[in-house]
Amino acid sequence: MTDVRRWIWLGVALLVAVLLYSLHNILTPFLVGILLAYLADPLVDRLERLGLSRTWGVIAVFGLFTLLLLALLLVLVPLLAKQLLRLYELAPQMLDWLEHMALPWVQSRLGLADGFWKFDRIKAAIGSHMSQTTDLVGMLLSHATASGLALMAWLANMVLIPVVGFYLLRDWDLMMAKLRSLLPRQREAQAMGLAGECHEVLGAFVRGQLMVMVALGVIYSAGLMLVGLELGLLIGMLAGLAAIVPYMGFVIGIGAALVAGLFQFGGDLYPMLGIVAVFMVGQALEGMVLTPLLVGDRIGLHPVAVIFAILAGGELFGFTGVLLALPVAAVIMVLLRHVHDLYKESDMYAGGVDPEL
Repeated sequence: MTDVRRWIWLGVALLVAVLLYSLHNILTPFLVGILLAYLADPLVDRLERLGLSRTWGVIAVFGLFTLLLLALLLVLVPLLAKQLLRLYELAPQMLDWLEHMALPWVQSRLGLADGFWKFDRIKAAIGSHMSQTTDLVGMLLSHATASGLALMAWLANMVLIPVVGFYLLRDWDLMMAKLRSLLPRQREAQAMGLAGECHEVLGAFVRGQLMVMVALGVIYSAGLMLVGLELGLLIGMLAGLAAIVPYMGFVIGIGAALVAGLFQFGGDLYPMLGIVAVFMVGQALEGMVLTPLLVGDRIGLHPVAVIFAILAGGELFGFTGVLLALPVAAVIMVLLRHVHDLYKESDMYAGGVDPEL
């Protein structure tokens, strides 16, 4: 009977997995809404402890998120658009520098034949592609309106996400209590312990690492703009996003900033030292202040696991998969650790020998 139950549970799990994969296009607003509700629940709980009702706490949190989103749209997006246009203007100079200085230097050091890079073809291809993207907004609109039905579906998803997130966040504690009541009584303690570990990892890595990314993006952007780098905001935000993998933000950011500074300042020593100092200070703050304060010493994810999770999520479920890759990877890591412990305690591993010996 136990084997029959196991096969039934396995069949149910496979059926759910197939349904999720088949319906992932319409599940996007619900999955993102669940993620938003999970991330915002501690803040609403804190407002409840201060005396607000659950509904008013959710309204306050959504109002705060709306103000932040409006600030991004009104302030940050126009500045980033200007810097993207500036990057477009600098692209020909960068291509010339690659063609006449960087690649010939590498070619001479490696003893490569003349014309090895075929850079003329590369430059022509890049130039023809960029000539079609002079109007960034027009390009995005043309893709978005290529299909009226696709545009309507996209708008519907954008509207559904806050609606789903609001109702899920309002009833989050009730849903968690109902799910707990459905657990088998003899397995409740074990399941709640496992859920607690998953919550610890999610809180440590997802919430904490996202806050670290935002803080580093602000630090890098502000520092580079103070140095006078024209593309400082764009590069700083890019470095902050790349900080989702430890040290990747530092490497990508300082590399891009030094290249941009080389074109803008012509190799002047002091601005280049300023760029290096900005990233050194940011890296020091991350290691000594941000990560200990926001993430702590709780269990995180290995950088290789982060890279694989993001790539796999994007391949399977697109942008939604990228958003949900880290929470799912954190839960899988906890489950694998328990499977590892069960395997070490099993007869398959010990071979009939007491594992304590």
